[in-house]
Amino acid sequence: QVQLVESGGGLVQPGGSLRLSCVASGSIFRVNAVGWWRQGPGKQREWVAAITDVGSTYYEDSVKGRFTVSRDNAKNTVYLQMNSLKPEDTAVYYCNLAASYRSTWFSRHSWGQGTQVTVSS
Repeated sequence: QVQLVESGGGLVQPGGSLRLSCVASGSIFRVNAVGWWRQGPGKQREWVAAITDVGSTYYEDSVKGRFTVSRDNAKNTVYLQMNSLKPEDTAVYYCNLAASYRSTWFSRHSWGQGTQVTVSS
C-alpha cells in the first residue's frame, strides 16, 4: 500500500514562489509516473503536472513556464517548484501515482490530505 504525503504549501504573495514535496512510501513509487493535481475553491480537481518514471515531464497549459516538476527516486520524493504564482493558483495541491491515456492524466491511488497554497497580497 503506497502512502503519499504532500507538504510545502503556504501563503505567498503574487509573483512569489513555493516548492511542494510529495513523499511516498514503498518502492513502487520509483517505477510509476507521479502527477500533481489541485482543487481551487468551488472548483473541481484538475491535473497540473506529471513526471514519468524516466523523468519526462508534462504540464497543463496555464502553468507551463512557471511550474517545474522533478523527482528524486533515492528519496522517494517528487517536487513541484512553483514560480510567478498568481491568485488563480490558490488551491489545495495533491500528488498521486499517475497514468496517461490519450494525453489525459489520471490518478491511480487514493488521495492524501493535500497541501494548501494561497496566493494573495
